[in-house]
Amino acid sequence: MKYSKLDAKDYARENMNGIWAAALNPFEADGALNEIGLRSNIRHWIDDLDIQGLFIAGKQGEFFSMSLEERKRNFEIAVEECGDKAGTIMSASDQNVTTVLELALHAQNCGADYIVVHAPVLSFCQDRDEVLYNYYKYLCDNLDIGIAMWSHPDSGYLMEPETCARIAELPNIVAIKYSVPREMYKRLSRMIGDKIHVSTSSEDEWLDNVEELGWKLYLCSSPPYQLQTKNDKRMHEYTKLAFDGNFVEARRVCDSLDPVREAIRKSKPAGKPQAHGKYWQELLGQAGGFVRHPMLELTDEEKAITRHEFENCGLQKQPLVLRENE
Repeated sequence: MKYSKLDAKDYARENMNGIWAAALNPFEADGALNEIGLRSNIRHWIDDLDIQGLFIAGKQGEFFSMSLEERKRNFEIAVEECGDKAGTIMSASDQNVTTVLELALHAQNCGADYIVVHAPVLSFCQDRDEVLYNYYKYLCDNLDIGIAMWSHPDSGYLMEPETCARIAELPNIVAIKYSVPREMYKRLSRMIGDKIHVSTSSEDEWLDNVEELGWKLYLCSSPPYQLQTKNDKRMHEYTKLAFDGNFVEARRVCDSLDPVREAIRKSKPAGKPQAHGKYWQELLGQAGGFVRHPMLELTDEEKAITRHEFENCGLQKQPLVLRENE
């Protein structure tokens, strides 16, 4: 641990900033995790793309298909490769709170910076506020590591801003990934100020949120390594311009990425987000690989459409070359 439990908020306020990306996991055809490919991707993301933190073993990483030991191994690889060059936030999300604690303690002990835990599915529960507060309080009582809340529609409901603000008072709650309509996260952001980081995964709204809400953290999805290459770091560029207060130039750079965003939107099948993301990575020269059940692979036709859109989106492409020891 790089901070004490009672210092978690201050540490995160100072160190949990900039662009954090959610890692896709490259699986082999037989389902094994491609550790060499993952390590190479991580170093590319932090060394070449200047990504400042990684969200590990989340929904993008298909944690729902991974064993407990695989998820722990995923944490360890990220910590080893990021070192002191980038932060890590590990998804300890699970419906079973014992599993959440086991993963969280492993993250805490292996050198992760933070964990994220999504709001649990609450079957038949209509009045959720007290349940959710006590759920996160239980985790805070039993852990020292900084914890990010995570609310998204997959839970079957969205955490209300008032509930999130109450939970934010707990000592080692440091952030929330708030995958909700913009009016909800705007309300929460204005309610709690800089007590914890409020963020959402929509890259389309990132610049607006820096300018309007003063956000300092993008937490997080795959655009940071899908919209950028070593020779074309426009997301990094417009973020830096915005942090420096130059919003006119930031907007110009941001808008120049619209053809890339549109190419991704047009080519992504609605039911195959991970498979599409991994194929896009392969076109960029990164390790992509296969998905696991229940997710579906792209068809040859879907790959052809994606390849066509990619080739005409205007990214300055730079093939990723594996390091000597790989």
